[in-house]
Amino acid sequence: MKVKEIQAKSILRKYKKIDSWFISQYGMNLYRGCTHNCIYCDGRSDKYQVDGEFGKEVVVKVNAIDLLKKELDINRRKKPLKKCFFMIGGGVGDSYQPVEKEYKLTKRTLKLIYEKKLPISILTKSTLVKRDIDIIKKINNKSRAIVSFSFSSTDDKISSIFEPAVPLPSERLKTIEFFKDHGISCGMFLLPVIPFITDKPDIMEQTIRQAKNAGVDFVIFGGMTLKDGRQKDYYFDFIKKEYPDLVTEYYTIYKGDKWGQAISDYYNSINSTFDLLSRKHKVPKRIPYNLFQDILNENDLVIVILEQIDYLIRLKGKSSPYGYAAYSISKLNESLLNFKGSFQKIKGVGPTTEKLIYEILETKKLRYYEKLMSE
Repeated sequence: MKVKEIQAKSILRKYKKIDSWFISQYGMNLYRGCTHNCIYCDGRSDKYQVDGEFGKEVVVKVNAIDLLKKELDINRRKKPLKKCFFMIGGGVGDSYQPVEKEYKLTKRTLKLIYEKKLPISILTKSTLVKRDIDIIKKINNKSRAIVSFSFSSTDDKISSIFEPAVPLPSERLKTIEFFKDHGISCGMFLLPVIPFITDKPDIMEQTIRQAKNAGVDFVIFGGMTLKDGRQKDYYFDFIKKEYPDLVTEYYTIYKGDKWGQAISDYYNSINSTFDLLSRKHKVPKRIPYNLFQDILNENDLVIVILEQIDYLIRLKGKSSPYGYAAYSISKLNESLLNFKGSFQKIKGVGPTTEKLIYEILETKKLRYYEKLMSE
């Protein structure tokens, strides 16, 4: 492993709108590059401009904590921080990869988050996160914490091939049990499933069943993207060497989409399988709103719930108007409370959506959402 220390210009990233996957509007990459070296990693894509040999080199932002102190200081900010989970862990570097043992940037960030009384969401593949259980419990008691783990499956043999420097899935499952025993909400991000390898129904069912047995509060699912350039070339070189019989099938579903997406028929197929299995094992497909309904402001709460029901409807292959309504609300510069009696003036909001918005604002709940989550 080659380590390069740099002085970063900023750490905290603000998204254009709240992310309904993570219930977050802020993220941070304390490291760039990742020595977990997962074969399929999207962080290897040219899009992210990670210098050096991905998987073997990592950049450490040694001034990250000093920058964060300034960026989280309400007296220095032109606008107040939005109410949401602060995301620790990003696409270009796991915050608990091996270099964290020495630099402890993530641990120090958690201490700062605790001082600022902010909620946190952690996504990692590493069991090193257990080291920080004490500070995570403090954050959870004061403002809430969610610890999630990324999986492509729970098959140890497959993981050892595709995730060569990552703790085995069996170890990650035990870590979920550990956090649940300490009262921390946990999730599984079952993404990406690997085409023709871990997207098989029997492997997916094993994964979801073991996640449920470990006590996860939700499983979020997604297929693999392969962006043209460094990421796709690296992955195809590996497949040609280790799984040559699958090369033709990969070319069939990955046709050079701008975003690295596979063809829609493939995603529809695996989404249908996930929907069936998650219903069978009664596992929520998104972060349940009991974990965030008392954290978000009224606009963001409505946006997240509408986007979640939009996803749940589309997962069944049906069309939905709720995603567009959520997008329109995200563009508002004032509170939804100011639109009471005239929600239909917002683009994409019709009579049915208006009723849902009223119910969310009045109760912070939604019966239709609960119905979809339980189906």
